[in-house]
Amino acid sequence: MRKEMLRCELQKDNGQIKETWQGLFHSEKSNTPSRRMSGFISTGAGVMDGIILGWKLYRKFYGGKNNKKIKSKKKSGFFGFRKKK
Repeated sequence: MRKEMLRCELQKDNGQIKETWQGLFHSEKSNTPSRRMSGFISTGAGVMDGIILGWKLYRKFYGGKNNKKIKSKKKSGFFGFRKKK
């Protein structure tokens, strides 16, 4: 009789432990269309940011040394338009 009571208590505790474990490490995510779209946009923005950073670093360290363009001696203003005298 006592063994059966202990066995029932252990099974009950085991069920509570499993439930708690599932709640901590295996939480359910609601995959609504708006959350999926938000995730795609967030991931896309991160990828685009990485590409832009990589391009800037490439241009800074590898693109600028060998690809120096000869600038004309003409004075130019904002957006390359010539200044009027």
